[in-house]
Amino acid sequence: MPDLSEGDSNLSPLRKTWYRGLDQPTRDLLDRDNAVFLHQSLSTPCLNVLKGCDGSLLTDVQGREFLDFHGNSVHQVGFSNPGVTRAIVEQITTLSFCTRRYTNETAIRLAEKLVQLAPGNLGKVLFAPGATSSVGMALKLARVATGRHKTLSMWDSFHGASLDAISVGGESIFRKDMGPLLPGTEHVPPPEPYRCLFDDIGDCSRCNLKCARFVEYVLEKEGDVAAVIAEPIRCTFITEPPPGYWEAVRAACSRHGTLLIFDETAVCLGRTGKMFAFEHYDVIPDMVVIGKGLGGGIIPFSALIAAKDLDLAPDRALGHYTHEKNPVACAAALATIECIETEKLLTRALKLGQSAKDRLDDLQNRFHSIGEVRGQGLMFGLDLVKDRHTRTPDPELADRIMYTCLEKGLSFKVSKGHFLTLTPPLTISEDDLSRALDILEQSFSEHTP
Repeated sequence: MPDLSEGDSNLSPLRKTWYRGLDQPTRDLLDRDNAVFLHQSLSTPCLNVLKGCDGSLLTDVQGREFLDFHGNSVHQVGFSNPGVTRAIVEQITTLSFCTRRYTNETAIRLAEKLVQLAPGNLGKVLFAPGATSSVGMALKLARVATGRHKTLSMWDSFHGASLDAISVGGESIFRKDMGPLLPGTEHVPPPEPYRCLFDDIGDCSRCNLKCARFVEYVLEKEGDVAAVIAEPIRCTFITEPPPGYWEAVRAACSRHGTLLIFDETAVCLGRTGKMFAFEHYDVIPDMVVIGKGLGGGIIPFSALIAAKDLDLAPDRALGHYTHEKNPVACAAALATIECIETEKLLTRALKLGQSAKDRLDDLQNRFHSIGEVRGQGLMFGLDLVKDRHTRTPDPELADRIMYTCLEKGLSFKVSKGHFLTLTPPLTISEDDLSRALDILEQSFSEHTP
């Protein structure tokens, strides 16, 4: 059984049943895809063939529509957002590309906007074509700033698929047999209250934040760690740390001269009800990486936002990517932020997210296969178990629920093999949100007592 912590591997026996239900033109396209793309876990074989996307809906080549509660976390403002597409078209007709050596007003405006939004001393920016590259820039800047090369990160974390990113990441599906990886990449267990490694019943008050104290222990013993890099909340199975965790880690970093880097690639820009997820925890990192939704769900784009006093490498090339100040991507990002602000999507995410979580709590009361409901803003999900007392994961049930929901028109992610991760657009209508939860409820009714 492969490690499925980042997502489903598409190798389930139910995939064959799903495939047989597709029409012949769809299967022909899937066969053509299979013939020309390198095969890899998590994306091969493909599930379906799409021909359209709009708002919260995907449309396949058969004309079937699916509410997309997956979206690879890029669709904060919905697919094909009119404001974003309009900004892209307008920018293409004037300045479609900016050669490195030059700058452009659109890129400058975006950088100014990001440092205006970021709290504290986060006042300097670099752009990159994708968040994995921004993670790499953050690691390099940490080395310059501290004179150290070691990092501390979490097992089960994901920071991108490049060699440096999987070195600090903690998922075996990316790391296995890929060595040697970067030296000095230390790891600690993640804060995971539901299946706590430090307390057998997950009582955080009883264990006195051993997970956070373990971070400090490593920082003290190593003595020369450049940076702690982590997701403030784990996006795929929505693991929120216990109260006080990040405050303790922030204090430990400051004591040991270690930088704190938050990777918010998937959870930034309002997904949690705050523009930056770390704002929920009363801490400010030294750097934060944002991406995915920054390009409006259309253009791959990311940013590294760093403290002003980390502007220390004028003689180095931390990134210098060809599309670093891509004016079209910057226009998409500005339009995305404008949509979030003008449509008050932060407040909306909190309101609709609470409504969804209340519905899921009701499901948990009815179905004993739901071990825990987790959520923050419009990012929520269900941990499926065979037994609530032992908290034994139930990947078979998760698989059945996913394919039943797909048949009924709802798409979402299965993380770690047994966690149903639902991340709708922040623009989703209340009716569509209710319809999606109805489909989920119907699917549980069909498969569980």
